[in-house]
Amino acid sequence: MLRTLLIPALLFTSLAFSQYEDSLKTDNLRDSIVDYASQYLGTPYKWGGASEGGFDCTGFVYFVFKKFGIKVSRASSGYENVGEPRKLEESIPGDIILFTGTDASIRKVGHAGIVYKNEDGMIDFIHSSSSKKHFGVVITRYNNSGYLKRFLRVINILP
Repeated sequence: MLRTLLIPALLFTSLAFSQYEDSLKTDNLRDSIVDYASQYLGTPYKWGGASEGGFDCTGFVYFVFKKFGIKVSRASSGYENVGEPRKLEESIPGDIILFTGTDASIRKVGHAGIVYKNEDGMIDFIHSSSSKKHFGVVITRYNNSGYLKRFLRVINILP
């Protein structure tokens, strides 16, 4: 009788630990992604760029995720129907945050960044900006930026 109860309990414990381990791996991956991305702060904006010499927005996202063997689109249009949508207020580091281009009335992806942190709803994202005020790879506070009206969605592409 004890053996009958013990084996399922051990299997359940093993499964729970495995899920915990997977969660830790994903958390570590997310931390690694944002740490790696932050190494490129100050790198200049370069239209069509996807290298250490300069990035456009999707070139930066592509470059960062490629380092970890994760395939993402090189073009903003490639983000239209991918990933698992996540509520903005539930975004976590390593999620991809998507915006329209400079014309907010055209509700198609035109800009992308990586969620850097979300502390009690104050969301920072890292991206390569072509703005004359914030040119190149920068961290922007979403909550008090011009990106509010351009926001489309947050997606998770990680396990």
